[in-house]
Amino acid sequence: MEPRWLDADERAAWLRLIAVVELLPSALDAQLRRDSQLTHFDYYVLAMLSESPERTLRMTALAARTNATLPRLSHVVRRLEDRGLVERFPCPQDGRATNARLTTAGWEAVVAAAPGHVEAVRRHVLDPLTPAQVRQLREICDALLPTLDTDRALAPLYEATS
Repeated sequence: MEPRWLDADERAAWLRLIAVVELLPSALDAQLRRDSQLTHFDYYVLAMLSESPERTLRMTALAARTNATLPRLSHVVRRLEDRGLVERFPCPQDGRATNARLTTAGWEAVVAAAPGHVEAVRRHVLDPLTPAQVRQLREICDALLPTLDTDRALAPLYEATS
């Protein structure tokens, strides 16, 4: 079967999307490192815990919400534990599982980091767009996500804002 090559418009859109996908994470990471001494992934882990009941999740659930492997998440949580931002403990419902809980210091860290992070998101993504383009961006993402998040691991994040 012959490949379905991109036409000029498709290629231009694809290359621009790749540029955004490559540049945006480092821009967000740089702001968080500079202002909060957190990586973007550190912030994401803390934010997911901050939005969970009792600021606690099983490590497997936290891995799913952050789209991380358990080894990567365990390494990051260990670093956050060393800073007093997160604590791990056996799951009371299943002693084989481990829970991660945001500490008071972790809550304070995510609350302090949030304004700068939101400003960076606005500066790099939302402010350059018109309100109509923001709606279009949401619609584009809604069209792409079913092909990317086939197991719906991140669906609780984006469906909560429907």
